[in-house]
Amino acid sequence: MRLWFAGLLALLLAACGHPVPVAQEAYVFGTRVEVQVAGVAEAEAQAALGEVLREFDRLHRAYHAWQPSELTALNEAIAAGRPHKVSAELAGLIRTAQRLAGQGDGLFDPGIGRIIALWGFQSDEFKPALPDAAALQQLVAAKPSIADLSVADDGTVTSKNPDVALDFGGYLKGVALDRAAALLKRRGIHDALINIGGNVLALGSKGGVPWRVGIRHPRVELAGEGVIATLELHDGEAIGTSGDYQRFFELDGKRYCHLIDPRTGAPAQGTQSLTVLIPPGADAGMRSDVLTKPLFISNDRWRELARRLDVTQVLRIDAQGRVYVTPAMQARLHFTMDNLTIGVVQ
Repeated sequence: MRLWFAGLLALLLAACGHPVPVAQEAYVFGTRVEVQVAGVAEAEAQAALGEVLREFDRLHRAYHAWQPSELTALNEAIAAGRPHKVSAELAGLIRTAQRLAGQGDGLFDPGIGRIIALWGFQSDEFKPALPDAAALQQLVAAKPSIADLSVADDGTVTSKNPDVALDFGGYLKGVALDRAAALLKRRGIHDALINIGGNVLALGSKGGVPWRVGIRHPRVELAGEGVIATLELHDGEAIGTSGDYQRFFELDGKRYCHLIDPRTGAPAQGTQSLTVLIPPGADAGMRSDVLTKPLFISNDRWRELARRLDVTQVLRIDAQGRVYVTPAMQARLHFTMDNLTIGVVQ
């Protein structure tokens, strides 16, 4: 019945002059990726989608944190105390990440890759096991940070801290969103929806109708179909979520997620999920990915930090499942759950 209804809807849309978007899916960056293109002929859409997915695959391979890549080559050189020349692209990524890390009080820090690996999150499967306490304590005491890196004009990277190892897991999906948007625009495509594991960027509309997306509840079993709210994305806007349900393991009834607090070297515990909506801009996708991390980890200080980061549209669900939104975000959301208490935080 569902398939029949979907087919009927597609026919009705086509009859009304609204062609069904052309879509392709892939698995990259450790998550499911879907790109939809509307408003152009299928052959043109397929060619554009192919280019976007090839670029995603290139980024994934070039900057993989634990399989051989340009990033792992740099990490090996850092550990050995050697200068290492990187591509202009990687040099740019490092400089941008350094700036963003500083703005977020160091709570987003791609330089803690060794700590992430120690927790077992640099793997496709997670084992329910705590890291060696002494090794973790030693790494935390070393205070590895992307700020320890220096990037020369010719792309040579040096580090004053051999315990730094880069992991772009909280950064690269956003970079890929912006890259996809730029590729599509260069091809003259103005209507598309790019979804990388729940980080979404919208271009234009779907046949004149705004793209609509859902925000997942971090505890799906409490939310019926799993969606706490929906909203319409306007042209160029991006939305991103960090949650303790995406990459985690449970041990003795406690959940340990992949979002590590650089100050303690332990998974953040005070938040279940945090979503930001970012206005249009050349780096909207990247900001939607990166800025959720410091806000997630900052716990009760999230509102203060959001103001400093100039993020006005935020939804947060704390460790007890309480929902908080900023006024600007509340105005955009349509909540789908009954009997939901919403705290509006000025």
